[in-house]
Formats: sequence, structure tokens, C-alpha cells
Amino acid sequence: MINSLPAFWAVIPAAGVGARMAADRPKQYLQLGGRTILEHSLGCFLDHPSLRGLVVSLAVDDPYWPNLACAGDSRIQRVEGGAERSGSVLNALLHLHAQGADDEDWVLVHDAARPNLSREDLDKLLDELADDPVGGLLAVPARDTLKRVDKHGRVVETVDRSVIWQAYTPQMFRLGALHRALADSLVADALITDEASAMEWAGLKPRLIEGRADNLKVTRPEDLEWLRQRWANRR
Repeated sequence: MINSLPAFWAVIPAAGVGARMAADRPKQYLQLGGRTILEHSLGCFLDHPSLRGLVVSLAVDDPYWPNLACAGDSRIQRVEGGAERSGSVLNALLHLHAQGADDEDWVLVHDAARPNLSREDLDKLLDELADDPVGGLLAVPARDTLKRVDKHGRVVETVDRSVIWQAYTPQMFRLGALHRALADSLVADALITDEASAMEWAGLKPRLIEGRADNLKVTRPEDLEWLRQRWANRR
């Protein structure tokens, strides 16, 4: 399967501050297993033979990135991040276009704070979406009972979890289509939370590829602690 996987560009939006972590630095620069979260998030792509190049979107005054060993990797290009995720991704796509990337090239967008992506999941995404007309994303079916509440926090109904999935990353789309969807949705001031939602807003239907549930995004301190314990057990 490896030889037939499509070539791709990777985009990592990493300009956020991660306020909910209440740490002394953006969460992507917190330590996990001897490296920063961001280094782990980049690593799965840098180790992949189908990678064409990687663009990381960073805050203009980011003082941490230059200290990382990977900052000097010739395959990584840095661009200025936006105020929101969509702006950071759009800046990266504009940079790829300026560097000569084609509209039909695959682009994989991955969260900077999602350090536990497995090579198996990455290959599965590339393999199953290689010929897809739209693209898609890694996702996990909802496992817990879900409740919809009113503004007072009172339960209104129990939601049918069989049709609910949690959206993960990477999210994989054609460069040109994703660029247009993000740019147009920003002009329209649409609510865009990830790349798939931009494609949905454009009238397209991304495909969900089931991945591992432990490909979690570090959002709160307990997420990082869970990963630290899991990695310690792995060693």
C-alpha cells in the first residue's frame, strides 16, 4: 500500500495560545516524552515518504519555534498565523500556491496540539481518500450518551449518537478546493471551525475515515497528563 499512497503537503496551524491549559507558554510547546507537543505533531509527517513539504503557521512574535531542532529542517516552511485557525490555514495555502503547488495537490491539515497521530491512521487516510472527489478527515464515532441542553443547562433531549462523530485531524482536501472554500467563507463571515466545515459550507460532503480514539487533541491539563502516563507505560 505504501508505494501507492498519494504525495501530499502538510499544514500545521500553530499560532494559538491554548488559554485553557493555563500554562506559561502556548500548549504546543509544552513537553511530552522529551520533546514538545508540536514536535510530536510534526514528526508523523516528517517521517512519511510521501510528504512533499510542510508549512507551519506561527504567531509573528513566537519566541519558542527557533529553539526547536526541527526549525532548521529544509522541508518545513514558516508563515504568519492568522487571528483564527481558518486564517492560519489560508495563509499556508497561499504560500503553497506561491511556491508552485498545484490546485489538485492533496493537503493534510493537522492540529498542532494533536501529538499522538499514528502512522497507521495517516496511511489509512491517504489510502482511502486517494481517489475521492472531495476528500475527508479522520473521525471517531461518539461513544457516550449525548444530551442537548437549553441556555440554563437543562436537558432538552437525548441525541441519537449513532449518527454523531467526533471530527479529528488530519483533514485531507485538494489545495484549490480548500483554498476557495476557506477564502469564500471568510468573506461571507461564516462560522468555520475546521477545514471540513469550510468544505461543507461550500456545498461539498467530506468523507469520514474512522481513526484511533487516542489521537486526541491536548486542550486541558488532564489531556496532557493522560498522554504522559500513556507514553510512560509505552516506554
